[in-house]
Amino acid sequence: MKTLIFSTFFLLSYIIYGFYISQFDVGATRSDLEVKTDSPFRDYKGLINIHTQKSLGSGTIPQINEEAKVAGADFILYTDFNIFDNVPTPDTYDGRLLVLSGVKYSYLDSRITFYSPSDKNLGYSLGEAQTALSDLISQDPSSRPESLVILTHPSLKGFEWSGEWPEGFDGIEILNTKAMAARSWNYSKISSIWSLFIYPFNPQLALFRLFLEPREELGLLDQLSLKKKVFAYAGSEASARAIPWAGYLIRFPSYHKTFELLSQHVLLEGELTGSLQQDKAKVFEALKKGQFYICLDLLGDPRGFYTYVANNKEIYSMGSTLKWNKNLVLKAKIPEKPKAYFEIVVLKNGQRYKTVNKTEIEVPLDGPGVYRIQVRIAQRFPLPDATKWITWIYGNPYYVTE
Repeated sequence: MKTLIFSTFFLLSYIIYGFYISQFDVGATRSDLEVKTDSPFRDYKGLINIHTQKSLGSGTIPQINEEAKVAGADFILYTDFNIFDNVPTPDTYDGRLLVLSGVKYSYLDSRITFYSPSDKNLGYSLGEAQTALSDLISQDPSSRPESLVILTHPSLKGFEWSGEWPEGFDGIEILNTKAMAARSWNYSKISSIWSLFIYPFNPQLALFRLFLEPREELGLLDQLSLKKKVFAYAGSEASARAIPWAGYLIRFPSYHKTFELLSQHVLLEGELTGSLQQDKAKVFEALKKGQFYICLDLLGDPRGFYTYVANNKEIYSMGSTLKWNKNLVLKAKIPEKPKAYFEIVVLKNGQRYKTVNKTEIEVPLDGPGVYRIQVRIAQRFPLPDATKWITWIYGNPYYVTE
């Protein structure tokens, strides 16, 4: 009898708490406002590191494309794991969604994402692919303009890069949903289990609670940036693993929920027009040159955000290398004032250089260095959690030389 009473009390408490958190909106911006922007760039949302049923995922490309469209994506980059296909999937347009086909390979203990507008794989066996990767990562990225090579989740236990850092990575994933979940589990198993319990009531909140600042990855980015050009990427690591339950397959978390969490936004000077060859060249060039920022989209739609370095009337986008002079000013603007307290942080060589609590900033650059932007928000969480600082936007570096 006591067991029945306790079980009933627990179930009712769970349902009542579930109703309470189901009302909680994780967004820190006003989604009902139409944001007007004076940005000199066009903003396009992209998702990378996506798995289909050909490798680690549970969905087909058409199914996943539809979920990407619902999540507001403009382009998607598939990176099925260790695929050696004689007839690789071509790049294409699916309605308004630009669909790009890459691949992810195992290399030593690590995982490497590869994409090229022309070469769709690096071989027809793992040995061939690893040999080709070894050659690629030994070259300066600027010497191979037709390929993009990204080290995935570089700090995830069991997948860390060991040994000397190679010259040829275009960049590293500073955010990856798989690494986020592992980091959260290691930090607090109770908190991670709690996220699992509240997922049925508020999937966005459950996933968002897993977020911890990627300090190791950011430290690695800043360390490497002092020696060479390297850019920050975000990997959705989306697979929607199918879990059998009562005769059904539950995809947890779904592609759509993963796509809502984080993305990268390329900032282009011109529009995507629907021309496949031209548009994929524009997106590839932006990803290759670091002309994009990373966003935790659950905090709010970032479109309208921009940043650039101005030299009088000339402007330089993220990823640019330019010589220092006293006229250089780093400018940034967020589309609206968040509902919570926020700050725009300018970092120089990995250290705070300027912190401003305004929606628009103009910061003179006092000398050579590597500069980048982060926009942080003090987000409130429902009980038993508290308010904590979360980075909404991560900008890629500017390289200012003597």
